[in-house]
Amino acid sequence: MKLELRVLVLLACTASAVAQTGRYIIRVDQPKQTIRGLGFEIQSDSIGSDNLGLPDKVVAVPHDLVSAERTRFYREMLSGFRYCRLAMGLYLRGTDAERKHVVERYSGQMADLKEMQDAAHLEGFAVEYWSPTPYWKSNGKYAGGRLKQFDPDFLSQFASALVEDVRYLERHGLRVMQWGLQNEPPVDHDKYSTCAYDGDQYYKAIKAVAPRIREAFPNVLIHADSWGGQSAAGSTLIRRDPELLKLVDAWTWHRIGADSNEQIQKAALFNEAAEGKQVFNNEYEYLEGAASDARFVNTAQSIMNWFVFENSSTWFWLHALKPTYNAEASGYALGFWRPGDDKDRSRLPGIEPGHWDYNRQNWHSLAGFLKYLPWDSVRLPVDEDQVRMDNRILAWKTTAGKLGLVVTNRSKSPFSFHIDLGQAKALRGSRYTPEQADVPLGATTGSILIAVLPPLAVEFWVE
Repeated sequence: MKLELRVLVLLACTASAVAQTGRYIIRVDQPKQTIRGLGFEIQSDSIGSDNLGLPDKVVAVPHDLVSAERTRFYREMLSGFRYCRLAMGLYLRGTDAERKHVVERYSGQMADLKEMQDAAHLEGFAVEYWSPTPYWKSNGKYAGGRLKQFDPDFLSQFASALVEDVRYLERHGLRVMQWGLQNEPPVDHDKYSTCAYDGDQYYKAIKAVAPRIREAFPNVLIHADSWGGQSAAGSTLIRRDPELLKLVDAWTWHRIGADSNEQIQKAALFNEAAEGKQVFNNEYEYLEGAASDARFVNTAQSIMNWFVFENSSTWFWLHALKPTYNAEASGYALGFWRPGDDKDRSRLPGIEPGHWDYNRQNWHSLAGFLKYLPWDSVRLPVDEDQVRMDNRILAWKTTAGKLGLVVTNRSKSPFSFHIDLGQAKALRGSRYTPEQADVPLGATTGSILIAVLPPLAVEFWVE
Protein backbone atom coordinates (compact mmCIF):
# COMPACT_ATOMS: atom_id res chain seq x y z
CA MET A 1 0.00 0.00 0.00
CA LYS A 2 1.37 3.41 -0.92
CA LEU A 3 2.26 5.65 2.01
CA GLU A 4 -0.21 8.39 1.01
CA LEU A 5 -3.04 5.83 0.78
CA ARG A 6 -2.01 4.23 4.13
CA VAL A 7 -2.15 7.65 5.82
CA LEU A 8 -5.51 8.42 4.18
CA VAL A 9 -7.05 5.15 5.40
CA LEU A 10 -5.69 5.60 8.93
CA LEU A 11 -7.06 9.11 9.10
CA ALA A 12 -10.43 7.92 7.82
CA CYS A 13 -10.59 5.10 10.37
CA THR A 14 -9.59 7.39 13.23
CA ALA A 15 -12.08 10.10 12.30
CA SER A 16 -14.91 7.66 11.55
CA ALA A 17 -14.78 6.46 15.16
CA VAL A 18 -16.37 9.74 16.19
CA ALA A 19 -18.05 10.79 12.96
CA GLN A 20 -21.67 10.26 12.05
CA THR A 21 -21.89 8.01 8.99
CA GLY A 22 -24.03 8.06 5.86
CA ARG A 23 -24.24 5.39 3.18
CA TYR A 24 -24.59 6.12 -0.53
CA ILE A 25 -24.80 4.19 -3.80
CA ILE A 26 -23.93 5.88 -7.11
CA ARG A 27 -26.19 4.64 -9.92
CA VAL A 28 -23.78 4.69 -12.83
CA ASP A 29 -26.36 3.04 -15.12
CA GLN A 30 -29.06 5.71 -14.65
CA PRO A 31 -27.68 8.93 -16.19
CA LYS A 32 -29.70 12.12 -15.68
CA GLN A 33 -29.32 15.63 -17.11
CA THR A 34 -26.28 17.17 -18.77
CA ILE A 35 -24.61 19.79 -16.58
CA ARG A 36 -23.42 22.41 -19.01
CA GLY A 37 -21.32 24.47 -16.58
CA LEU A 38 -21.49 27.53 -14.32
CA GLY A 39 -22.01 31.24 -14.96
CA PHE A 40 -20.99 34.54 -13.38
CA GLU A 41 -21.77 38.23 -13.87
CA ILE A 42 -19.27 40.98 -14.66
CA GLN A 43 -19.31 44.60 -13.45
CA SER A 44 -18.20 46.18 -16.70
CA ASP A 45 -19.36 49.66 -15.64
CA SER A 46 -19.87 51.58 -12.41
CA ILE A 47 -22.54 51.29 -9.76
CA GLY A 48 -22.71 53.26 -6.53
CA SER A 49 -21.68 51.69 -3.24
CA ASP A 50 -24.52 49.66 -1.73
CA ASN A 51 -26.09 49.72 -5.22
CA LEU A 52 -27.04 53.39 -4.88
CA GLY A 53 -26.80 55.26 -8.17
CA LEU A 54 -25.12 55.07 -11.56
CA PRO A 55 -21.94 57.19 -11.37
CA ASP A 56 -20.57 58.77 -14.53
CA LYS A 57 -17.02 57.65 -13.70
CA VAL A 58 -15.83 54.39 -15.20
CA VAL A 59 -15.24 51.74 -12.53
CA ALA A 60 -15.12 48.44 -14.37
CA VAL A 61 -13.40 45.12 -14.95
CA PRO A 62 -11.47 44.10 -16.87
CA HIS A 63 -11.01 47.82 -17.77
CA ASP A 64 -9.37 48.81 -14.46
CA LEU A 65 -6.91 45.92 -14.21
CA VAL A 66 -3.29 46.26 -15.25
CA SER A 67 -2.24 43.89 -18.02
CA ALA A 68 -0.71 41.17 -15.83
CA GLU A 69 -3.72 41.22 -13.51
CA ARG A 70 -6.10 40.84 -16.43
CA THR A 71 -4.24 37.76 -17.52
CA ARG A 72 -4.27 36.34 -14.00
CA PHE A 73 -8.01 37.11 -13.67
CA TYR A 74 -8.83 35.22 -16.85
CA ARG A 75 -6.56 32.28 -16.05
CA GLU A 76 -7.06 31.86 -12.31
CA MET A 77 -10.65 32.91 -11.62
CA LEU A 78 -12.68 32.73 -14.83
CA SER A 79 -11.20 29.53 -16.23
CA GLY A 80 -13.87 26.84 -16.03
CA PHE A 81 -16.88 29.14 -16.24
CA ARG A 82 -19.07 28.68 -19.30
CA TYR A 83 -21.22 31.82 -19.29
CA CYS A 84 -20.92 35.47 -18.38
CA ARG A 85 -24.18 37.24 -17.50
CA LEU A 86 -24.23 40.66 -19.17
CA ALA A 87 -26.46 43.27 -17.52
CA MET A 88 -27.87 45.32 -20.40
CA GLY A 89 -28.82 48.85 -19.41
CA LEU A 90 -26.72 48.59 -16.24
CA TYR A 91 -23.16 47.39 -16.80
CA LEU A 92 -23.52 47.95 -20.53
CA ARG A 93 -25.48 51.20 -20.65
CA GLY A 94 -24.23 53.52 -23.35
CA THR A 95 -26.83 54.59 -25.92
CA ASP A 96 -26.92 55.68 -29.53
CA ALA A 97 -27.94 59.23 -30.49
CA GLU A 98 -31.67 58.38 -30.42
CA ARG A 99 -31.28 56.54 -27.11
CA LYS A 100 -32.93 53.49 -28.67
CA HIS A 101 -30.03 51.03 -28.59
CA VAL A 102 -27.48 49.83 -26.05
CA VAL A 103 -23.85 50.53 -27.02
CA GLU A 104 -20.59 50.81 -25.12
CA ARG A 105 -20.40 53.81 -22.75
CA TYR A 106 -16.63 54.18 -22.81
CA SER A 107 -14.09 53.50 -25.52
CA GLY A 108 -12.85 49.93 -25.50
CA GLN A 109 -15.65 48.44 -23.39
CA MET A 110 -16.70 45.96 -26.08
CA ALA A 111 -13.09 45.06 -26.83
CA ASP A 112 -12.56 44.36 -23.12
CA LEU A 113 -15.54 42.02 -23.00
CA LYS A 114 -14.39 40.16 -26.11
CA GLU A 115 -10.87 39.84 -24.71
CA MET A 116 -12.31 38.39 -21.49
CA GLN A 117 -14.51 35.96 -23.42
CA ASP A 118 -11.65 34.70 -25.55
CA ALA A 119 -8.86 34.68 -22.97
CA ALA A 120 -10.99 32.93 -20.32
CA HIS A 121 -12.33 30.48 -22.93
CA LEU A 122 -15.97 31.27 -22.13
CA GLU A 123 -18.59 29.84 -24.43
CA GLY A 124 -20.33 33.21 -24.40
CA PHE A 125 -22.73 35.63 -22.76
CA ALA A 126 -26.10 35.38 -21.05
CA VAL A 127 -27.63 38.68 -22.16
CA GLU A 128 -30.39 40.17 -20.02
CA TYR A 129 -31.89 43.62 -19.52
CA TRP A 130 -31.93 45.45 -16.23
CA SER A 131 -33.58 48.16 -18.26
CA PRO A 132 -34.06 48.91 -21.94
CA THR A 133 -32.61 52.21 -23.11
CA PRO A 134 -34.32 55.48 -22.03
CA TYR A 135 -36.16 55.97 -25.35
CA TRP A 136 -38.49 53.09 -24.48
CA LYS A 137 -39.10 54.09 -20.87
CA SER A 138 -42.00 55.97 -19.31
CA ASN A 139 -39.60 58.23 -17.39
CA GLY A 140 -36.90 58.53 -20.08
CA LYS A 141 -34.23 57.11 -17.74
CA TYR A 142 -32.47 53.86 -17.06
CA ALA A 143 -33.39 53.94 -13.37
CA GLY A 144 -37.02 53.25 -12.49
CA GLY A 145 -40.08 53.51 -14.68
CA ARG A 146 -41.79 51.11 -17.10
CA LEU A 147 -42.17 50.77 -20.85
CA LYS A 148 -43.96 53.78 -22.36
CA GLN A 149 -46.62 51.77 -24.13
CA PHE A 150 -47.82 48.24 -24.79
CA ASP A 151 -49.70 48.68 -28.06
CA PRO A 152 -48.70 46.36 -30.93
CA ASP A 153 -46.92 49.00 -33.03
CA PHE A 154 -44.77 50.18 -30.11
CA LEU A 155 -43.92 46.63 -29.06
CA SER A 156 -42.97 45.73 -32.64
CA GLN A 157 -40.51 48.63 -32.73
CA PHE A 158 -39.25 47.65 -29.30
CA ALA A 159 -38.65 44.09 -30.52
CA SER A 160 -36.66 45.36 -33.49
CA ALA A 161 -34.46 47.42 -31.17
CA LEU A 162 -33.71 44.47 -28.89
CA VAL A 163 -32.79 42.29 -31.86
CA GLU A 164 -30.42 45.02 -33.02
CA ASP A 165 -28.84 45.14 -29.55
CA VAL A 166 -27.88 41.47 -29.85
CA ARG A 167 -26.55 42.07 -33.36
CA TYR A 168 -24.43 44.90 -31.97
CA LEU A 169 -22.89 42.50 -29.44
CA GLU A 170 -22.24 39.88 -32.11
CA ARG A 171 -20.67 42.43 -34.47
CA HIS A 172 -18.16 43.11 -31.69
CA GLY A 173 -17.32 39.43 -31.39
CA LEU A 174 -19.43 38.50 -28.35
CA ARG A 175 -21.08 35.10 -28.55
CA VAL A 176 -24.64 35.40 -27.22
CA MET A 177 -25.80 32.10 -25.71
CA GLN A 178 -28.78 33.10 -23.56
CA TRP A 179 -31.32 35.94 -23.67
CA GLY A 180 -33.77 37.33 -21.12
CA LEU A 181 -36.26 40.18 -21.45
CA GLN A 182 -35.92 41.59 -17.95
CA ASN A 183 -34.06 40.99 -14.73
CA GLU A 184 -36.52 40.76 -11.82
CA PRO A 185 -39.62 42.20 -13.52
CA PRO A 186 -41.52 43.03 -10.28
CA VAL A 187 -38.70 45.24 -8.95
CA ASP A 188 -39.61 48.94 -9.11
CA HIS A 189 -37.08 51.43 -7.72
CA ASP A 190 -34.73 54.12 -9.01
CA LYS A 191 -31.54 53.13 -7.16
CA TYR A 192 -30.09 51.70 -10.38
CA SER A 193 -31.37 50.42 -13.72
CA THR A 194 -34.79 48.78 -13.49
CA CYS A 195 -37.92 48.45 -15.61
CA ALA A 196 -41.00 47.17 -13.80
CA TYR A 197 -43.56 44.90 -15.47
CA ASP A 198 -46.73 43.45 -14.02
CA GLY A 199 -47.66 39.98 -15.24
CA ASP A 200 -49.80 41.13 -18.16
CA GLN A 201 -47.21 43.68 -19.30
CA TYR A 202 -44.41 41.11 -19.16
CA TYR A 203 -46.50 38.66 -21.16
CA LYS A 204 -47.34 41.25 -23.84
CA ALA A 205 -43.72 42.35 -24.14
CA ILE A 206 -42.15 38.90 -24.37
CA LYS A 207 -44.88 37.75 -26.77
CA ALA A 208 -43.80 40.57 -29.11
CA VAL A 209 -40.04 40.16 -28.64
CA ALA A 210 -39.39 36.41 -28.24
CA PRO A 211 -40.47 35.42 -31.80
CA ARG A 212 -38.14 38.05 -33.24
CA ILE A 213 -35.22 36.89 -31.08
CA ARG A 214 -35.83 33.27 -32.07
CA GLU A 215 -36.05 34.17 -35.78
CA ALA A 216 -32.84 36.20 -35.71
CA PHE A 217 -30.88 33.95 -33.33
CA PRO A 218 -32.31 30.42 -33.53
CA ASN A 219 -29.70 28.86 -31.22
CA VAL A 220 -30.00 31.34 -28.34
CA LEU A 221 -31.64 30.01 -25.16
CA ILE A 222 -34.65 32.19 -24.25
CA HIS A 223 -35.67 32.17 -20.59
CA ALA A 224 -38.34 33.69 -18.33
CA ASP A 225 -38.78 35.44 -15.93
CA SER A 226 -35.49 35.81 -14.03
CA TRP A 227 -37.21 36.09 -10.67
CA GLY A 228 -39.95 33.57 -9.98
CA GLY A 229 -39.53 31.15 -12.87
CA GLN A 230 -42.65 29.41 -14.12
CA SER A 231 -44.63 30.51 -11.03
CA ALA A 232 -44.32 34.24 -11.82
CA ALA A 233 -47.41 36.10 -13.01
CA GLY A 234 -46.09 36.71 -16.51
CA SER A 235 -44.86 33.14 -16.82
CA THR A 236 -48.30 31.80 -15.88
CA LEU A 237 -49.69 33.67 -18.90
CA ILE A 238 -46.88 32.30 -21.09
CA ARG A 239 -47.81 28.76 -20.06
CA ARG A 240 -51.36 29.39 -21.29
CA ASP A 241 -50.12 30.45 -24.74
CA PRO A 242 -48.94 27.33 -26.63
CA GLU A 243 -47.18 29.22 -29.42
CA LEU A 244 -45.27 31.48 -27.05
CA LEU A 245 -44.50 28.59 -24.72
CA LYS A 246 -42.67 26.84 -27.57
CA LEU A 247 -40.21 29.74 -27.70
CA VAL A 248 -39.29 29.66 -24.00
CA ASP A 249 -36.46 27.20 -23.33
CA ALA A 250 -36.09 27.61 -19.57
CA TRP A 251 -37.57 29.12 -16.43
CA THR A 252 -35.13 31.18 -14.35
CA TRP A 253 -35.24 31.85 -10.64
CA HIS A 254 -33.50 34.17 -8.19
CA ARG A 255 -33.15 32.58 -4.76
CA ILE A 256 -30.69 35.15 -3.48
CA GLY A 257 -28.71 33.86 -0.52
CA ALA A 258 -31.33 31.18 0.16
CA ASP A 259 -30.57 28.24 2.43
CA SER A 260 -29.61 25.27 0.30
CA ASN A 261 -32.28 23.27 2.17
CA GLU A 262 -34.86 25.07 0.05
CA GLN A 263 -33.97 23.03 -3.03
CA ILE A 264 -34.85 19.87 -1.09
CA GLN A 265 -37.79 21.01 1.02
CA LYS A 266 -39.50 23.00 -1.72
CA ALA A 267 -38.46 20.99 -4.77
CA ALA A 268 -42.07 20.91 -5.99
CA LEU A 269 -42.15 24.71 -6.16
CA PHE A 270 -39.29 24.74 -8.67
CA ASN A 271 -40.35 21.66 -10.65
CA GLU A 272 -44.13 21.94 -10.88
CA ALA A 273 -45.70 23.29 -14.06
CA ALA A 274 -42.35 23.48 -15.86
CA GLU A 275 -44.02 22.21 -19.05
CA GLY A 276 -40.97 20.14 -19.92
CA LYS A 277 -38.62 23.15 -19.74
CA GLN A 278 -35.48 23.22 -17.65
CA VAL A 279 -35.32 25.37 -14.53
CA PHE A 280 -32.20 27.03 -13.13
CA ASN A 281 -30.93 29.76 -10.83
CA ASN A 282 -29.34 32.60 -12.78
CA GLU A 283 -28.41 34.82 -9.83
CA TYR A 284 -27.08 33.88 -6.40
CA GLU A 285 -25.33 36.08 -3.88
CA TYR A 286 -25.79 37.31 -0.31
CA LEU A 287 -27.77 40.52 -0.41
CA GLU A 288 -27.06 41.47 3.19
CA GLY A 289 -23.99 40.80 5.27
CA ALA A 290 -20.52 39.60 4.45
CA ALA A 291 -19.10 36.32 3.24
CA SER A 292 -18.79 33.78 6.05
CA ASP A 293 -17.67 30.25 6.83
CA ALA A 294 -21.26 28.98 7.03
CA ARG A 295 -22.11 30.63 3.72
CA PHE A 296 -19.10 28.94 2.12
CA VAL A 297 -20.66 25.48 2.48
CA ASN A 298 -24.20 26.72 1.88
CA THR A 299 -23.23 28.12 -1.53
CA ALA A 300 -21.56 24.87 -2.57
CA GLN A 301 -24.69 22.98 -1.51
CA SER A 302 -26.91 25.39 -3.42
CA ILE A 303 -25.05 24.50 -6.61
CA MET A 304 -25.30 20.78 -5.87
CA ASN A 305 -28.96 20.83 -4.86
CA TRP A 306 -30.08 22.73 -7.96
CA PHE A 307 -28.43 20.01 -10.03
CA VAL A 308 -29.73 17.10 -7.93
CA PHE A 309 -33.26 18.16 -6.97
CA GLU A 310 -34.13 20.58 -9.78
CA ASN A 311 -32.24 18.79 -12.58
CA SER A 312 -30.70 22.10 -13.64
CA SER A 313 -28.16 22.39 -16.44
CA THR A 314 -26.38 25.47 -15.05
CA TRP A 315 -26.15 27.80 -12.03
CA PHE A 316 -25.03 31.43 -11.83
CA TRP A 317 -23.15 33.30 -9.13
CA LEU A 318 -23.55 37.08 -9.24
CA HIS A 319 -20.20 38.90 -9.54
CA ALA A 320 -16.69 37.78 -10.31
CA LEU A 321 -15.08 40.94 -8.89
CA LYS A 322 -16.44 43.98 -7.04
CA PRO A 323 -14.63 47.24 -6.18
CA THR A 324 -12.85 47.48 -2.84
CA TYR A 325 -14.97 50.48 -1.81
CA ASN A 326 -18.44 49.09 -2.57
CA ALA A 327 -20.35 48.18 0.59
CA GLU A 328 -22.07 45.18 -1.04
CA ALA A 329 -18.82 43.64 -2.29
CA SER A 330 -18.22 40.96 0.33
CA GLY A 331 -21.60 39.26 -0.04
CA TYR A 332 -21.68 39.66 -3.82
CA ALA A 333 -18.22 38.86 -5.13
CA LEU A 334 -15.73 36.07 -5.65
CA GLY A 335 -12.96 38.66 -5.39
CA PHE A 336 -12.15 42.36 -5.07
CA TRP A 337 -10.27 44.82 -7.26
CA ARG A 338 -8.96 48.25 -6.29
CA PRO A 339 -9.98 51.04 -8.68
CA GLY A 340 -7.47 53.79 -9.25
CA ASP A 341 -9.54 56.33 -7.32
CA ASP A 342 -9.70 54.25 -4.11
CA LYS A 343 -7.33 56.16 -1.84
CA ASP A 344 -8.42 54.50 1.41
CA ARG A 345 -5.80 51.80 1.87
CA SER A 346 -7.30 50.69 5.19
CA ARG A 347 -9.75 48.61 3.17
CA LEU A 348 -8.12 45.40 1.96
CA PRO A 349 -4.63 46.95 2.23
CA GLY A 350 -2.88 44.14 0.35
CA ILE A 351 -4.51 45.02 -2.98
CA GLU A 352 -2.72 47.60 -5.13
CA PRO A 353 -4.59 49.84 -7.60
CA GLY A 354 -5.36 47.88 -10.75
CA HIS A 355 -4.91 44.57 -8.91
CA TRP A 356 -7.34 42.01 -7.47
CA ASP A 357 -7.50 39.32 -4.80
CA TYR A 358 -9.89 36.54 -3.81
CA ASN A 359 -12.88 36.83 -1.49
CA ARG A 360 -11.93 33.42 -0.24
CA GLN A 361 -15.08 32.25 1.54
CA ASN A 362 -17.13 32.87 -1.60
CA TRP A 363 -14.45 31.83 -4.08
CA HIS A 364 -13.73 28.52 -2.38
CA SER A 365 -17.43 27.63 -2.71
CA LEU A 366 -17.15 27.61 -6.52
CA ALA A 367 -13.50 26.89 -7.26
CA GLY A 368 -13.72 23.10 -7.05
CA PHE A 369 -16.70 22.91 -9.40
CA LEU A 370 -14.82 24.98 -11.96
CA LYS A 371 -11.77 22.72 -11.74
CA TYR A 372 -13.27 19.26 -11.30
CA LEU A 373 -16.74 19.37 -12.93
CA PRO A 374 -16.09 19.67 -16.70
CA TRP A 375 -18.66 21.14 -19.09
CA ASP A 376 -21.28 18.70 -20.36
CA SER A 377 -20.76 16.15 -17.62
CA VAL A 378 -23.81 13.96 -17.01
CA ARG A 379 -25.27 13.76 -13.52
CA LEU A 380 -25.47 10.33 -11.93
CA PRO A 381 -28.21 9.74 -9.33
CA VAL A 382 -27.17 8.69 -5.83
CA ASP A 383 -29.21 6.55 -3.44
CA GLU A 384 -28.92 7.99 0.08
CA ASP A 385 -29.75 6.10 3.26
CA GLN A 386 -31.08 9.45 4.49
CA VAL A 387 -31.34 12.82 2.77
CA ARG A 388 -29.32 15.03 5.09
CA MET A 389 -29.47 18.81 4.78
CA ASP A 390 -25.89 19.38 5.94
CA ASN A 391 -24.23 16.47 4.15
CA ARG A 392 -24.84 16.53 0.43
CA ILE A 393 -23.50 14.54 -2.51
CA LEU A 394 -23.40 15.11 -6.27
CA ALA A 395 -21.93 12.61 -8.75
CA TRP A 396 -21.26 12.84 -12.48
CA LYS A 397 -19.61 11.21 -15.46
CA THR A 398 -17.49 13.36 -17.75
CA THR A 399 -17.66 13.29 -21.53
CA ALA A 400 -14.54 11.11 -21.35
CA GLY A 401 -16.44 8.61 -19.18
CA LYS A 402 -14.59 9.49 -15.95
CA LEU A 403 -16.37 9.45 -12.59
CA GLY A 404 -16.43 12.49 -10.31
CA LEU A 405 -18.23 13.41 -7.12
CA VAL A 406 -18.42 16.15 -4.50
CA VAL A 407 -19.50 15.83 -0.86
CA THR A 408 -20.07 18.44 1.85
CA ASN A 409 -20.19 18.77 5.61
CA ARG A 410 -22.04 21.85 6.84
CA SER A 411 -22.35 20.50 10.39
CA LYS A 412 -20.24 21.17 13.49
CA SER A 413 -18.97 17.58 13.73
CA PRO A 414 -17.02 15.25 11.41
CA PHE A 415 -19.08 13.25 8.94
CA SER A 416 -18.19 10.03 7.15
CA PHE A 417 -19.45 9.25 3.65
CA HIS A 418 -19.43 5.52 2.77
CA ILE A 419 -19.96 5.55 -1.00
CA ASP A 420 -20.53 2.54 -3.23
CA LEU A 421 -19.04 3.58 -6.57
CA GLY A 422 -20.66 0.76 -8.55
CA GLN A 423 -17.33 -0.62 -9.68
CA ALA A 424 -13.67 -0.35 -8.76
CA LYS A 425 -12.25 3.11 -9.42
CA ALA A 426 -8.98 4.90 -8.80
CA LEU A 427 -9.86 8.32 -7.37
CA ARG A 428 -7.89 11.27 -6.07
CA GLY A 429 -9.29 13.72 -3.57
CA SER A 430 -9.11 17.45 -2.94
CA ARG A 431 -10.55 19.46 -0.04
CA TYR A 432 -11.86 23.02 0.16
CA THR A 433 -12.49 24.93 3.39
CA PRO A 434 -13.17 28.62 4.07
CA GLU A 435 -9.42 29.15 4.50
CA GLN A 436 -7.86 26.67 2.06
CA ALA A 437 -8.44 25.61 -1.54
CA ASP A 438 -7.59 22.43 -3.41
CA VAL A 439 -5.78 20.66 -0.57
CA PRO A 440 -4.61 17.25 -1.90
CA LEU A 441 -6.04 14.23 -0.05
CA GLY A 442 -4.13 11.51 -1.84
CA ALA A 443 -5.47 8.62 -3.91
CA THR A 444 -7.58 5.55 -3.25
CA THR A 445 -8.61 2.52 -5.31
CA GLY A 446 -11.64 0.27 -4.91
CA SER A 447 -15.39 0.08 -5.30
CA ILE A 448 -16.05 1.77 -1.92
CA LEU A 449 -14.91 5.30 -1.09
CA ILE A 450 -14.81 6.35 2.56
CA ALA A 451 -14.50 10.13 2.82
CA VAL A 452 -14.41 11.65 6.30
CA LEU A 453 -14.98 15.38 6.25
CA PRO A 454 -14.23 17.79 9.10
CA PRO A 455 -16.81 20.49 9.85
CA LEU A 456 -17.31 23.15 7.16
CA ALA A 457 -15.59 21.27 4.36
CA VAL A 458 -16.22 20.35 0.73
CA GLU A 459 -14.37 17.49 -0.98
CA PHE A 460 -14.04 16.51 -4.62
CA TRP A 461 -13.08 12.97 -5.64
CA VAL A 462 -12.35 12.41 -9.33
CA GLU A 463 -11.15 9.56 -11.46
